[in-house]
Amino acid sequence: MQYNFSPFKEKCAQAEEWLKKEFASIRTNRAAPSILDSINVPAYGGSMPINQVASVVGEGPRSLRITPWDMTVAKAIEKAIADSNLGLSVSLDEKGVRVNFPELTTERRTGLIKLAKQKLEDARVTLRQERDEMWEQIQADEKKGGMSEDEKFRFKNEMQKIIDDAGAKLEEAAARKEQEIMS
Repeated sequence: MQYNFSPFKEKCAQAEEWLKKEFASIRTNRAAPSILDSINVPAYGGSMPINQVASVVGEGPRSLRITPWDMTVAKAIEKAIADSNLGLSVSLDEKGVRVNFPELTTERRTGLIKLAKQKLEDARVTLRQERDEMWEQIQADEKKGGMSEDEKFRFKNEMQKIIDDAGAKLEEAAARKEQEIMS
């Protein structure tokens, strides 16, 4: 008998994607437009992400250029980035907004690594919850008479292999992010 682990694998992959997205929003020494994805700008009677009101391009290794499609929102973009507490310096000029990434201090690096580890732990918790739900489902199927006890434990081992692989991928991503923060 085969057990359908596809939804379970998909949920594990979603946890990995979530962690990658969270790591992309953590600042490193390099200027990356994805760091600004979490910042919303009050514009046009609502709150919109920066990439929906302007183009964001790298100007150098430590700076980004934000060119608003409508220059009337440039001041709002500058204020939103300054209020975001990301440790970025912002200046407004005739072309738009320039965002400079100052050198990270040791204290700031330590804080960012701590934040990355917290995000990793959140992803691990998600994996554990998914594993527990899957195990309950397998046990319920066995009680209904859908499988033998040997099959139940074989499925448990398969499930654990999937969790171990997903956990290894999360650890790998965290190690890469920590290396990126420290460099």
